[in-house]
Amino acid sequence: MHGELKMLGIAIAERTVSRILRTLRRPPTQSWKTFLHNHLGQLVAIDFFTVPTATMQVLFVFIVLEHRRRQVLHFNVTAHPTAAWTSQQIVEAFADRDAPRYLLRDRDAIYGNEVRRRIASLCMEEILTAPRSPVPRVLVS
Repeated sequence: MHGELKMLGIAIAERTVSRILRTLRRPPTQSWKTFLHNHLGQLVAIDFFTVPTATMQVLFVFIVLEHRRRQVLHFNVTAHPTAAWTSQQIVEAFADRDAPRYLLRDRDAIYGNEVRRRIASLCMEEILTAPRSPVPRVLVS
C-alpha cells in the first residue's frame, strides 16, 4: 500500500500506513445463527436417517424439512439409496411448490454430482455443513 501511494506522488510514512490499516475494521461475517435468522423463510434441509426393521433390515429415510415452520415437506423410504433416487426425491419435494433459495445438507457421499446438478437446476444454492461436524442442535426462535 505504501509503495502504491508513493508511485502516485503521495508522501506518507510506511508506519502511518500500517497504523491506518490496523484501525480499519472489516465488517464481521455473519454467524450461523444470524444466517439462519435472516434466511429462515428461504431455507430447507435434507438428510437421511436409518430405521432398523423387525426382520433385521435397514431402511433409509430421506427427509426434506422446512425451517420456517419446522415441518416435513417430503419424505420417502428405500432399502438402497442412490444418487439418482435422491435427486428424484428432491424434484418430487418441490413439484407443487416453489423451490427455496438455500438447501442445507451434510457432506454424505450419496449427494454426488447428479444431486448437485439437480439442485442447481432448481436454482437452489447448496449450503454444506462443516466436515465431520456433530449433529447440529440449532434452534431458531
